[in-house]
Parts: sequence; structure tokens; C-alpha cells
Amino acid sequence: MENLQNAIPTPVWRDRRAIALLMAASLTTMANATISPALPGLERLFADDPDAALLTRLLVPAPSLSVALCAPFAGLLADRFGRRRMLLSGTILFVIAGCAGLVLPDLRTIFASRVVLGLAVALIMTAQTALIGDYFTGRDRNALTGLQISARNFGGLIFISLAGWVAAISPRLPFAIYGLAAAFLPLMWIAIVDPVRPVQAVAVHPDASAADRPSWRVHLVLLILLQGVTNLIFFIMPTQLAFFFNAKGYDSAIMTGTALAALMLTGGSFALLYPRLQRAVGHAGLFILGYAAMALGFMLLPLATGAPAFLAATAAIGAGYALVSPGFIALALGLAPTRSRGLAGGLLTASIFIGQFCSPLLSTPVVIGYGFDTLFHGTALMLAAMTVAAAAASRLRRSA
Repeated sequence: MENLQNAIPTPVWRDRRAIALLMAASLTTMANATISPALPGLERLFADDPDAALLTRLLVPAPSLSVALCAPFAGLLADRFGRRRMLLSGTILFVIAGCAGLVLPDLRTIFASRVVLGLAVALIMTAQTALIGDYFTGRDRNALTGLQISARNFGGLIFISLAGWVAAISPRLPFAIYGLAAAFLPLMWIAIVDPVRPVQAVAVHPDASAADRPSWRVHLVLLILLQGVTNLIFFIMPTQLAFFFNAKGYDSAIMTGTALAALMLTGGSFALLYPRLQRAVGHAGLFILGYAAMALGFMLLPLATGAPAFLAATAAIGAGYALVSPGFIALALGLAPTRSRGLAGGLLTASIFIGQFCSPLLSTPVVIGYGFDTLFHGTALMLAAMTVAAAAASRLRRSA
């Protein structure tokens, strides 16, 4: 009986290392989108600043700038010096920089604190992604990549919903939510240990991946570019949605918090199904389904006439994003050799945040010049083209 019990695999979500890594994953959404419901209030609070309209929109993706710059270097450091200290120091810095907006006097210093917050996120996400590859393989790794997206979405559901309500009291209060990350530190300290150094691991267990094939680098670059474009599109939601609802005459803080909560709830639920769906339709099938769902959501947003329709549109976008996101991580970790997982994690992290930072820079001029309807319909057409491209690539691969 004891041997039978030992033979039953433990679910990955019961591994305390996995729980600690999922806690770290939830900080990704908290980093950027938590203050989204407060943006119109912050714009009014600092109305004397002539650049208030642009600066408030840049507060959400501001961490993305430093993540994009720092994550590849963080990946190299993680490969050379280990992941544990990077994860712990990043979390501590996250708490300090995130809460700074409570007391800083103007938008420019708040923007600077958000850039420092991005450095913390670069350390956290790079270490976390590399540790998933170090600790887990096969189905456990696939399951954890899906759970990671769920953690981001359910964490976002809690944080953004809370931010929507406290932003109605004061636009500064959402910054206090970053202090909740301090509660994650004890488990991270206990559960996370550095694995055997990659150089040693190769000597004992030669890497069976495609490490020596030059094509893995080409495939990784393509994945990184596609992930960047996907996040550029998705981040239209937290950067523009509050202003869209404000233009429609809704209470933007509460409506944005509710809509983003629906997006996160749906995304988290679909991400839980990722391992089962991936086995059923493969990565290509998930990219087709995911981009089609996102296209539908963006097409519906300008046509919606009430809160239920708005929530349905954002839910479709959240579901689609949750279907495509785990594939980037799972495919990249499968491509990269052990000795390069930190770098791969850093580049993946950078691509996410480059897309996020560029999102308002590209979408805001479209809104100013042509309106929200043009932005959303144009985005839907782009996603429809990506759906067709994914279907064509899948068909070519099957026929090859």
C-alpha cells in the first residue's frame, strides 16, 4: 500500500515551490493594471500639470520600460548567480516602489517610482520563469504555465476590483495595494532554493533539448516577437478602458474595475483549462481559438450598449489572452537549453513589457485622431488576421 501511495504523482499545485512561484506570478498584473481605475482621478488631482493627460496614461505601462531594458540582463545574472536572491530582492523592492505613489508629490516622481517598480518586476519574473523550467518538466511544467496565467488573472481580479472601489475614495489609495506583496515573502524564503547550477547540471545530466540546434534561437525570437505584439494589443484594456467608459458617460472608476475584473475572472478560469485544452487541440489550436476570441471581444466593445454587453466583450478578450499566453512560456522553456533558461526568461519578460509600454504610445494617437471605435475595430481586424495566420501555419505544419 505504501508503494502504491508513493507511485501516485503529487499534483503540481500542492508543491510549495509551485505555490511560491504562483504568488510571484500574481504580482505581474498587480504591477501595471492595479492603478487603472484611478487614472481619471489622478488626471484630475494633478490637473495643473500640462502633461497630465499623457503622464497618467503612462503610469500603467511605466514599469514596462525598465522591465524591457533590465530583464535580459537579469536573465544573464540569474544564469550566472542563481535565482533565489533575485526573486526575494525583487519582491522587497516591489513593495517599496509600489507603495511610493501614496506619498510622492507629483506625477513625474510617481512615474519615476513606477520605473523602479519595473526593475523589481524584471527581477521577479525572470527568476520565476527560469525556476519553472528548473523545477518542473513535462505535464507538470505545462500545468504550471497554465496555473501561472490563472494566478495573474485571479490576482488581478482581486487587486483591480479592490482598486476600483478604493479609487472612488481617493485616486492615491490603489498604491497601498502593492504592500500586499509583503505577505508572500515568508513562503518564498522557505520554499525557493537555487537548483544545481546549470553548468553542473549539464555535466551530470546532458541536456536532451535542442540546445545544439541553431534553429532553437530563431524559433525563440519568433515567439518573443509574437508575444510582444499580443501584449501590445491586450494592454489596450487597462490603458484605454477607463477613458472609453468616461467618454460613454459611465462612472469610470467602478465600471473599469468591474470590466477588468470580468476580464481577469474569465481569463483565470480558461487558463485553468489550459493543460487539458493543449492536449486536445495543441498549441496551434489554442492560438487560433485565443486570437479569434480576442478579435470578437474588440469587435463587440464599440457595439455594446449596456454594462452586460461591455462585460461580455472584455470577458472574451480575457479568455482569448489566457488561451494564448501559456503557450509562449511552455514553448520557450522547451526550446531553450538549461544553461540559457534565465536568458530566455528575461527575453520573454522583456517582450511582454515592451508590448505593454508601446501600447498607449500607439493607441492614444489613434483615439485622439479617430476615436475609440476605430481603435477597437482596427484591433479586431488585426487579431482576425493573426487568427488566419495561425490557422495557415498549423495547416502547413501538418502537411509538411
